[in-house]
Amino acid sequence: MTKSIVISGPPAVGKTTVAKGLSKEFNLQYLSGGDVLKEMAKEQGFNSDGDDWWDTKEGLKFLNQREENSEFDKNLDKKLTDLFNQGGMVITSYTLPWLIEDGIKIWLEGSHASSTKRMQTRDNMSSENAYEITKSRFDKNKALYKKLYGFSFGDDKSVFDVIINTDNLTANQVIDVTTETVRKLL
Repeated sequence: MTKSIVISGPPAVGKTTVAKGLSKEFNLQYLSGGDVLKEMAKEQGFNSDGDDWWDTKEGLKFLNQREENSEFDKNLDKKLTDLFNQGGMVITSYTLPWLIEDGIKIWLEGSHASSTKRMQTRDNMSSENAYEITKSRFDKNKALYKKLYGFSFGDDKSVFDVIINTDNLTANQVIDVTTETVRKLL
């Protein structure tokens, strides 16, 4: 069985890009924890279509709903843990690295300014909007996971096999560095 890989980090740091690159390179199945959560939002009546849905008012409303009802996140994390433990996966997740024992855990580090610039370019929005959204999502998720699981998202990186700072790297460079790192860890 091939180990699974989990990619974590703050919003708009490049998790999806790296995970898809690793999936292709190592012939692993890619899964976005955020996409699974968006499916759960759909079941609650949200129109969660689009890659930038999390950055919309409705996406932030769902985040507020999750703060009030932890069952969304607990169900998601149970599902992701089960899939991860089957092996052969690359999963993006904010929480999984703290909830699993095996596999490869990668944290993508990046400054808030860098995440803001990525989101601004990716989602074609103003710098001010991108800044507010990335900051709000990071702060709310950090508080949510502290309350749910007791870990400090973004501060406690002791569970990771490797931490890669993406600030001064292109997407392809981050994929190259991550690929070489995973090759060594496998």
